[in-house]
Amino acid sequence: MQVNQVSSEQFPSIIDLNVGGQLYTTSLSILVKDPKSLLGAMFSGRQRIARDARGRYFIDRDGALFRYVLDYLRNSKLCLPEEFIERERLLCEAEYYKIEGLIEALREKTNIGRQKGILSLSYRGTYAFGRDGLADVKFRKIHRILVCGNVTLTREVFEDTLNETRDPDRSDNSYSSRFYLKHGHLEKAFDLLAEKGFDLIASHAGGAGHDGESDETKWNHFIEYIFQRK
Repeated sequence: MQVNQVSSEQFPSIIDLNVGGQLYTTSLSILVKDPKSLLGAMFSGRQRIARDARGRYFIDRDGALFRYVLDYLRNSKLCLPEEFIERERLLCEAEYYKIEGLIEALREKTNIGRQKGILSLSYRGTYAFGRDGLADVKFRKIHRILVCGNVTLTREVFEDTLNETRDPDRSDNSYSSRFYLKHGHLEKAFDLLAEKGFDLIASHAGGAGHDGESDETKWNHFIEYIFQRK
């Protein structure tokens, strides 16, 4: 294996790479896109680079995961398959290449350094049925979405959608059952929890119907959802 140290002017505009036996072809501009990274150092002449028997630049790392490193450099954002299960291994590669943006994105996705815990969402709502009393539901009215859990976690997930006016003096390390959301969109709350790495682990519900003053029948119900981040 030949090891060369060359200046940036000596690199061609198109680079052939051998990464752990996997072959890649990419542009020099992509490889030096992050000048503080190891790749930036290698392909600007500041770091020695080995070549294989056919003259391709050789990096002795995981060749399969390198495709995601290149994708990040090309797109400036993390794009992984939905069922991707090697985030921690990819994080090791990102740390080796010293690509800070990719490291930060992967740490967020893998919940590394994040606080673990449980949050619960609950609400009291009303279904209104038609005059015939059958399953012709007119609407679902949610009176208020309540949030219970650690204050730090709650603020991290819901940010400016969280209404803290009922519980203004809580410290970050305490717990509260008095928070509620400024909106009544349950699905929006679910999206925020999913984005922050929480999984639904349990739910329960109860309710009762009653005849009001009108001819319509209403069904009052209460539902609670329990989310956990491991």
